[in-house]
Amino acid sequence: MTDVEIYKSIEPQVESLIDSNDSVLTNLSNFTALLNQNFEKISWVGFYITKNDKLVLGPFQGKVACTKIEFGKGVCGTSAENRETIIVEDVHKFPGHIACDAGSNSEIVLPIVVDDKVWGVLDLDSYEFSSFNETDKIYLEKFCETLANKLNLSEFKVI
Repeated sequence: MTDVEIYKSIEPQVESLIDSNDSVLTNLSNFTALLNQNFEKISWVGFYITKNDKLVLGPFQGKVACTKIEFGKGVCGTSAENRETIIVEDVHKFPGHIACDAGSNSEIVLPIVVDDKVWGVLDLDSYEFSSFNETDKIYLEKFCETLANKLNLSEFKVI
């Protein structure tokens, strides 16, 4: 299946899986599992959640990860600081890239903005170069919007 076909096939699952009656943690965990089990190109997928102007590791699927990232640092911190999705075809060429997994070669990071504040980011890594593109950006931004609209993210705090 193409990426578009995969995204279209899981789109109804995202809508039904994200349930405001379940905890935010449950929803984020299931969301990362859904992406991880449907895309072979993903080596790591997870959330970093804002706490005291830093990004703190949240629910994820994959190898162990960096636990804190400062705004403006690496791909995640840059995405959060600039409030924009960043697609990196070769992370080794990204200035200041933070190598949590040395095997990672490409990445996409999407900021999640709630109440005009960066709540956190969704981060996807791949061992392949140039794994992520405009198709990923379009669908993942839509999924992040679904998360933000259906869940009360502004009340979820990192302890």
